[in-house]
Amino acid sequence: MAKPAPWICEAGADFEGVEAVKKILEDLHLNVVEMTDEAATLDGGDILFTGKEFFVGLSKRTNQRGAEILADVFKDYAVSKVTVTGTLHLKSYCTMAGPGLIAIGSSEHAQKALKIMQEMSEHRYDKLTLPDDQAANCVYLNIPNKGHVLLHRAPEEFPESAKVFEKLKDYMLIPVSNSELAKVDGGLTCCSVLLNKRA
Repeated sequence: MAKPAPWICEAGADFEGVEAVKKILEDLHLNVVEMTDEAATLDGGDILFTGKEFFVGLSKRTNQRGAEILADVFKDYAVSKVTVTGTLHLKSYCTMAGPGLIAIGSSEHAQKALKIMQEMSEHRYDKLTLPDDQAANCVYLNIPNKGHVLLHRAPEEFPESAKVFEKLKDYMLIPVSNSELAKVDGGLTCCSVLLNKRA
């Protein structure tokens, strides 16, 4: 999955690590865009990049103006808005599990969001439906000499969803225990900043 170049940081955010992360990204020569509109909110947990387009969840932490700024920055990609219900973020029940493969929870809220995404998109995606919404928050990596790698919630946390992941025979599956971070709404994607590292 190709990653778009700019990174968006919320200016003045009350987040202790924002300046440190911003400096690291700038040191990597990535274009960092600061959101200076105080009315705009945009949380990474609401931004799903499929490799072809963006879906932005409108939630308690992301609003219409934040989605508009993302669309202004990434003009080469379609940006579609999805109202998030029943959970904190869009990625609380929906992430990319591989190229063209959406991991989606099976709750009514998750399936409704997926239907809206399918209706708005010109692209077709395969879906991996998981019994547990939280298990749909996984991290896909394409690592040279390793191929498809997927970090997913551990079987002791979500045994039925782990069985679904095991059907991905061409993947290196890495179960990760996330129960402690989940207590403060931290998903696997919340704890990850993925960068394309070139040799």
